[in-house]
Amino acid sequence: MHEFHAWIGLGESAFESDEGHLEEKLAQLHGLVADSVWHDAVFAVHSLNGGHFFTATGFINRQRDEGERLNLFLATIARRLPGSYGLIYERDDEMSPPYGPNAFRIRVLARGKITEHPDPFLSPCDPAIEDNTDYLDLL
Repeated sequence: MHEFHAWIGLGESAFESDEGHLEEKLAQLHGLVADSVWHDAVFAVHSLNGGHFFTATGFINRQRDEGERLNLFLATIARRLPGSYGLIYERDDEMSPPYGPNAFRIRVLARGKITEHPDPFLSPCDPAIEDNTDYLDLL
């Protein structure tokens, strides 16, 4: 399974969220969202109280087009809106170490760069949020 959850505050620069081209860039993101309709992943751009946000949630059998679309959104936002910031939590049973199937990977978007970090809150998933069913069978 490939699971992801993302929230990103959108801004043109770290100094000013709207330097005069934000609406045009948001329209491009809305276009990508309109072209990203799946039954097991949701991508959205929200405007709330003068702030603009991108969110994504997916729970798919394996990494395929939805996961690639998330990567496209992240690359586009990092390049076109370098004042954006946020977190992307991902878990994939096919993810290679150091994360692997029992851990979340956190991608952090800040100042136009995306960095990866191990998750200190929900990982290891067993026992933080799940019980090992093999262990439960022994009880």
